[in-house]
Amino acid sequence: MRRFSPPAGPIIDGLDVETGRAFVTRNPATGAPLAEVRRGGAEEIDAAVAAARKAFLHWGARSPKERRRHLEALLEAVRRSHDDLARLVAAEQGKPVAEARALDLVPAADALRYLSRHAEELLAEKPVDYEQLLFAHKAASDRFEPLGVIAVITPWNFPFAIPMVEVAACLAAGNTVVLKPASATPRTGLAIGELCRMAGLPPGVVNVVPATGSDVDRLLEHPAIAKILFTGSVETGRHVMRRAAGNVTPFVLELGGKDAAVVASDADLERTASGLVWGAFANAGQACGSIERVYADRKIADELVSRVVEKTRRLRQGDPLAEATDLGPMTTADQRDFVDGQVREAISQGARALTGGERPAAKGNWFPPTVLVDVHHGMRVMTEETFGPVLPIAVVDSLDEAVALANDSEFALTASGWTRSTRTARKLVEELRAGTVTINDHLFSFGEPTASWGGLGKSGIGRSHGVHGLRELVNVKHVSVDLHASPSAPWWYPYDGAFQQFMRKAFGVLYARDARTRVADGLGLLASGRFFGYVKVSTIASKLGKAL
Repeated sequence: MRRFSPPAGPIIDGLDVETGRAFVTRNPATGAPLAEVRRGGAEEIDAAVAAARKAFLHWGARSPKERRRHLEALLEAVRRSHDDLARLVAAEQGKPVAEARALDLVPAADALRYLSRHAEELLAEKPVDYEQLLFAHKAASDRFEPLGVIAVITPWNFPFAIPMVEVAACLAAGNTVVLKPASATPRTGLAIGELCRMAGLPPGVVNVVPATGSDVDRLLEHPAIAKILFTGSVETGRHVMRRAAGNVTPFVLELGGKDAAVVASDADLERTASGLVWGAFANAGQACGSIERVYADRKIADELVSRVVEKTRRLRQGDPLAEATDLGPMTTADQRDFVDGQVREAISQGARALTGGERPAAKGNWFPPTVLVDVHHGMRVMTEETFGPVLPIAVVDSLDEAVALANDSEFALTASGWTRSTRTARKLVEELRAGTVTINDHLFSFGEPTASWGGLGKSGIGRSHGVHGLRELVNVKHVSVDLHASPSAPWWYPYDGAFQQFMRKAFGVLYARDARTRVADGLGLLASGRFFGYVKVSTIASKLGKAL
């Protein structure tokens, strides 16, 4: 069987493109050169947008049912290639092969399956029952129509899941795509373009252009881009907003997180410790939804820390291509250095590392899973996004204190509560400030295709996944049809005495609180020449409940 292999450069209008420019990616486990990738520039970006714009003319006109077949074919292409794809993600990004399959491929496949099954019903025209009694005869609805060319700019931490989920939603909604993958993981992004070709998507529907620096600005500022989907850092998100402002291009930003876990005194400590360790160290902590702060009730803090440390020490960190590896290297040297600096600073300010804490001398972007205690909000490790394998645990005296500290952040992406009490769970769900709150689990909801993903504050703007993510990618067109034979509407000119009397009676019918006034003004309204004959009495009768 032929091994799956992505192309080495841009895919534009269904074709491989030579650019004359290239950059080299590096193996995060060894630091050695991994692959040479052709880099696109302004010319390639313009060509990709033009191809997507042309393809939109026919792709956007297809029904959701027609697009469904392509999503099913794309899912089948992923299924056939999943072993090679998992190894590609492991080699290029650094997460273990098993984790690449679980955290990158499965969420992408679930999104493709969900959208292929349900996009037609989610995007079906929805009738609108007008509230205003005077409009009762009109037939109204909301239509969900594609926007056009979507720029999808994605990060290196989930180099397959994030772009594929977003590309799938764009396709389901009828849009075409220009995908700019992360510079650290371009071949995984190019793999998505190759899978789209394998699935028989028409040329130009999905274009992939590896690009860097100011060339990306060309995409952000392109007047033919209908919307930008960006996932990445807060700093770059600000840059996206500034560049998009020139053309008033709308965007969805999924930015950083400083996600908190609140552990109540009645938590199941064995389950909680296991959940915290996975939530903090999966993908080497390189997830905006990773657990980056824990607030544990003093009554159980010592026992919880003991179990967390024991489970962390059992983690096997090593070659991401080896089957027995739990934790691979970090993806980039710059991010590893940032994490190292945060940990060193915290220790200098009084924190203690019960595991890890020191950057090893080995080649590659390695940093050990690190559990910190004696931490407080004066430390950057408790307030700034870490995006690495670090788990700080703070001790609190009450649940209220834990919630207050958890909410004391510029970020509000996800949060979790750990308890066996229904009452406590309800309190945490209601009081934790975040886009997603989970009880007795964390991070998993990114992989659920029906669960919305997004946050508040510096965690971003808008939502992805599920029906809310799909609605970000359509124009909600309100439609109203009036085929009534009357020569005039009662609120049209002239504004004469009859109009004044009509409006007085209508106001009483619609807004008076007492029944006597509503009935009296209703009789007067029916006697109005402006009204009687314009709307059928039978139609009004069916709507009177809204006015009474």
